[in-house]
Amino acid sequence: MAQRYADITGWGKYVPERVITNADLEKLIDTSDEWIIQRTGIRERHIVSEGQTTSQISVAAAREAMEMAGLRPRDLDLIIVATSSPDYLTPPVSAQIQDMLGAKDVGAFTLVAGCAGFVYGLVTAQQFILSGAYDTILVIGAEIISRFVDWTDRNTCVLFGDGAGAVIMQASDEPCGVLSFVLGADGSGAQHLIMPAGGTVMPTSQETLDRNLHTLRMNGREVFKFATRKLGKALEQAIRQAGLTTEDIDLFIPHQANARIIESAARHVGLPSERIFVNIDRYGNTSAASIPIALCEAAEAGRVHPGDTLAFVAFGAGLTWAAAVVKLGKHRKPHPKPGWRARLASWLRRG
Repeated sequence: MAQRYADITGWGKYVPERVITNADLEKLIDTSDEWIIQRTGIRERHIVSEGQTTSQISVAAAREAMEMAGLRPRDLDLIIVATSSPDYLTPPVSAQIQDMLGAKDVGAFTLVAGCAGFVYGLVTAQQFILSGAYDTILVIGAEIISRFVDWTDRNTCVLFGDGAGAVIMQASDEPCGVLSFVLGADGSGAQHLIMPAGGTVMPTSQETLDRNLHTLRMNGREVFKFATRKLGKALEQAIRQAGLTTEDIDLFIPHQANARIIESAARHVGLPSERIFVNIDRYGNTSAASIPIALCEAAEAGRVHPGDTLAFVAFGAGLTWAAAVVKLGKHRKPHPKPGWRARLASWLRRG
């Protein structure tokens, strides 16, 4: 039997039209544009409008990725959705997305690994393809974190934005796909990034609502220490496992959580700034959507090419981390027509 590989054949993103700048936040809380930029690198973030849902923005990103890959919904074998902000606790948002896409009877599941979820999903999809179980898999990273943020807490509300990104992974006989990966978790730090209420430990009650326990709580100092300690090492390990060196990485596309954390990880492995893609200034931390959105933007900017070797790394609630080295196939299909995103936006507004 010929060796199987898993190529990324399409990608797409959806970012809400509504933008909240640092100047807007200055009117809501005790903060400043200078303070936010110095500590995070964020200048603005996109926030969904009332009525928009995680399933809707996921479908928008998925349709664009499928269009690029030249696929119809019935061509899919599996759908993996990485998110920590689904439409409902149950049913799983992955099943809603499957139905909205019209991917009749296609298997779908939701993967929860915090901001590292997309890389976890990418690695999982690769395993299904390498095993021969499936040939074509849609992987989505989508978040609407704004619905779970306390907009009076300057430690969290300045950080997060909303959005969705998606990729298509397909079986290929060309050596490509995930060359190596590192997945990790340290649950002893779970309390450092947590939404206390709404689960089985603290079910919803009038008391939890009164105490505003259904919003994110973050120990920023501890999360920063964890990320700077783990990300660079995980990236270095993934590159080494792939049998490569830093010189072999064409572009580093990290999780966009904090500009200083990105710089720390890149410095750890000796990656120069010209081989790092950063868009945190315009989107903030979109959690599991961060890396696929950045991948789409990098491609649109002409910084991703057929045959390139990319490095992804992310960290998130759990606490979790993930790194992967990914080689793109050399036979790329053209990008969608310029009007495609506008048609998607129109479709999304119609709901």
